[in-house]
Amino acid sequence: MGSVGLVLHQERVQARALADEATEWLHDAGHRVVLTVSDAGLVGPDERREAVEASAFGPGLDLVLSLGGDGTMLRTVEMTAAFDVDVLGVNVGHMGYLTEVEPPALGDALSSYFAGDFSIERRMLLSVIVRSSSGDEAVLVDHALNEAVVEKTASGHTVRLAVALDGDHFTTYATDGLIVSTPTGSTAYAFSARAPIVDPVHRAILLTPVAPHMLFDRTLVLDPATEVSVEVRDHRAASVSVDGRPIATLAEGDVVVCRASDHTARLVTFGPREFHRILKAKFGLNDR
Repeated sequence: MGSVGLVLHQERVQARALADEATEWLHDAGHRVVLTVSDAGLVGPDERREAVEASAFGPGLDLVLSLGGDGTMLRTVEMTAAFDVDVLGVNVGHMGYLTEVEPPALGDALSSYFAGDFSIERRMLLSVIVRSSSGDEAVLVDHALNEAVVEKTASGHTVRLAVALDGDHFTTYATDGLIVSTPTGSTAYAFSARAPIVDPVHRAILLTPVAPHMLFDRTLVLDPATEVSVEVRDHRAASVSVDGRPIATLAEGDVVVCRASDHTARLVTFGPREFHRILKAKFGLNDR
């Protein structure tokens, strides 16, 4: 018997219907089904499912079904990566770039997984630490699949962000923001800032300025062992978000440190996952 977690898109009705479908399939096959208390509240009580606090969700799970879009995948990975849990994405979103199967194929995908007919694609994650100049306790996010973003909070102004690589000062950017991303994140926010598209199975750290007010405006593609530090260098406040989730407001002297996480995301795939074919399908390039 396996233990399978379900993570739902918070607003899509189809995700709730899929949760019921998955519960029935898994229960009939003799598997344990687990949701967070928050997600269980979306679908209602069912004696075939267990509800646990989010902090207790990952341990003991063999597989997690992410029933949503890319945002739901990010939330799923953040909750489970520390426990090396396999993640299968079922697309209930718009783009579904990170997901593997469409809803009609859910039953077949579960059958293939439990028959051992699948592969695991490992994706690099970022570890992000926010250190306050005031001496407040540091904030840690250890499993970012896409990116950390440090950006201005006031419209009409830039923010000055000093970047150090492995402790050595590189330069100070006058910019709207900086994106520190993984290869997976190269097709997220960094994509809109014209960063290079990187095959997500690679390991690298991308540093991309957003609308820099300076001559140097290129993305740096860094060794994955590089530690990237971003320090706020003037009185204008900034903010930091990780995978789209606000983490902290930053004052002068506060530092955001990004490095490769010790963990990786374990994404379930069926058959070869050819990066260029996914790009063509998801970005509508087939007819060009």
